[in-house]
Amino acid sequence: MPEKSSSSSASGAPQVRARRRRTVAAAGVLVAAAATAAVLAVTSGSDHSPARPVPSSSEAAAEHTPEDSAPVGPDLARRDADDALAVGPVDAPVVMIEYSDFQCPFCGRFARETKQELLRTHVKKGSLRIEWRNFPIFGKESEAAARAAWAAGRQGAFWEFHDRLYAEPRERNSGEFTEAKLVAHAKAVGVQDLDRFREDMASDQAHQAVERDREEGYALGVTSTPAFLVNGTPLLGAQPTETFDEAVRDALARREGETK
Repeated sequence: MPEKSSSSSASGAPQVRARRRRTVAAAGVLVAAAATAAVLAVTSGSDHSPARPVPSSSEAAAEHTPEDSAPVGPDLARRDADDALAVGPVDAPVVMIEYSDFQCPFCGRFARETKQELLRTHVKKGSLRIEWRNFPIFGKESEAAARAAWAAGRQGAFWEFHDRLYAEPRERNSGEFTEAKLVAHAKAVGVQDLDRFREDMASDQAHQAVERDREEGYALGVTSTPAFLVNGTPLLGAQPTETFDEAVRDALARREGETK
C-alpha cells in the first residue's frame, strides 16, 4: 500500500506521536538488552553489525517524559491485515516482531528450526502473530535479498521466498543473492509475474519499505540479528526454541490476566 504523504490530515498526528513514544520506550528496553548482546552472540547465536552505535539509555530517557502514555511493554506491532510480511491473526494476543538479515546464519537457524515450531504450536492456534522486519546489515547482497523478499510479498509469496533463502546456510556476499539468482528463487517459489518482481525489487517503494524497517530497528537499539520483541519484551539471538515458547506463553498469560 502507498505511504501516506506528509500532507495527510491532522487526525493521524496522535497516532504518529503515539508510535514515536512507543519507539522511544522500546529503545530504553532494547538498549538495556543490547548491553548483553556480546554474551548472547556466543551463548545463543547472533550476528553483530558494524553499523550504528546504540543510543545511550540516557538519550532515550531524555525524550520520555512522565506525561507520555507509552505502554509498560512497548508495542510496535503494526497489525496490518494487508501486511504480506506477517503471519498469524491480526488480532492475536501475542505479536512477535523479528528483525533479521537473509545473510545471517543465526537468523537462518531460527527460520529452519524455531519458527517452524512456533507456527505449529502458537500461530496455528491463533495465539501468536509474527511480523517480519527487514534488517539488512551485511552489505549489498543483504540489501538485495531484503528488497527481493518485499517484492515477493507483493505477489503473496513472502514466506515461501523467506523459507527458500533460509533453506540452507550460504556464504555471505559470495554471489548467492545476485539479481539473477533472486529472480530464480522467486520463480522456484511460484512468483507468477517475474517482470513485475524485477520492477518491484528495484523500485523506490522497495527501498523505502526496507529502510523503514531498518530505521525502526536502529531506533530501538538493535545492533545484531536476529532480534525480537515479544509483546514488547526483547529477545536477542537464535536462542533455544524452548526460550521462545516460554516467552510466548508468558506474554499470553499476561494478556489473559489483563482481560480478566
